Amino acid sequence: MRRTALFAAAAALVAGVLAWPTGAGAAPAAFVHPGVTVSKGQLDFTRSKVNAGAQPWKGAFDRMTASKYADLNRTPRPRAVVECGSYSNPNHGCTDEREDAIAAYTQALAWYVTRDERHARKAIELMDAWSAVIRDHTNSNAPLQTGWAGSSWPKAAEIIKYTYTGNWANSGRFATMLRSVYLPEIINGSNSNGNWELSMMEAAVGISVFLEDKASYDKAMAKFRTRTAAYVYLSSDGALPKTVPSQNLNTREKIVKYWQGQGTFVTGLTQETCRDLTHTGYGISAISHVAETSRIQGQDLYGTDVGERLRHALGFQAKYELGEAVPGWLCGGSLKRGLGPVTEVGHNALANRLGHAMTNTETLNERNRPAGSNNLFVAWETLTHGDNPG
Repeated sequence: MRRTALFAAAAALVAGVLAWPTGAGAAPAAFVHPGVTVSKGQLDFTRSKVNAGAQPWKGAFDRMTASKYADLNRTPRPRAVVECGSYSNPNHGCTDEREDAIAAYTQALAWYVTRDERHARKAIELMDAWSAVIRDHTNSNAPLQTGWAGSSWPKAAEIIKYTYTGNWANSGRFATMLRSVYLPEIINGSNSNGNWELSMMEAAVGISVFLEDKASYDKAMAKFRTRTAAYVYLSSDGALPKTVPSQNLNTREKIVKYWQGQGTFVTGLTQETCRDLTHTGYGISAISHVAETSRIQGQDLYGTDVGERLRHALGFQAKYELGEAVPGWLCGGSLKRGLGPVTEVGHNALANRLGHAMTNTETLNERNRPAGSNNLFVAWETLTHGDNPG
């Protein structure tokens, strides 16, 4: 009896191991830098194209440098406590924090392309200002706000720390800020709408790369895999979408309610499609960013269900964003459009690298070029990822 039980336990363990794609989600033996959403190879490609005046990269760079985020006279506006209620009401430092973080990333990109040290020093000034002051995020939107700002900070920091040869004396203090103020707010996830946890895990993964924190990376990646599967439906999931266990969505009625009242499930539909395409775009963007970071770190998720869900989510949303009539079975026949500048990373990975036909996504991608910023956590992705083989 004992041997039988041991054999069964061993078989179950092996089955569990085999069910998880080999190595997927595991932190690398050595982290790659810069390695949050954009790699050195991608940066070098971007720089070469901009300096050659090639399109669409030169136009994308010009749009970025004309933005408020590239202003060398920008003054940081840090706060000790950032308080953000629902839809940033109240807004006590919410916009300032998000936009200073995007500005730091923008300045870092401008530095890399131009080698004008003023941009590197401005990025450092922004990061130093916040790391010297901020202590907490409060109110109901604190986890999401932390996720949004926390997605941009490590992208900026990675470029500066690993490509700028000047002095960033307070880089250690910045790392302490990410570890003590940002990571605890996001690492345990969220049971709100799926875009929350996806953005939070994007930030947690990026922060983990900068901190070289393997345990946090693995924890964030596991939550990301579970949430991505629960956010984008594939017909192979069965009659109902997958769920996040902690949410106890254990009946069809609960699932339909959580999916904004949508009871017909088709491949590419997301948990928030029937809410609006803007929030759906946040979720899709975060999925693409984490997949891109994971690829740079040596674990390519694009060939797993993550890539499959991302591809179909982009295609499904893109056709309605482009104006296709909404059928009566979908969201009661009415959709709120406004997907945002979120298609470049996924399209480049899945269509250009892997060769998938993504006609609707490609059409939308071309229409929106050069992609700008959503002023939350997405910025300049035609510049960094448009047709970029790196």
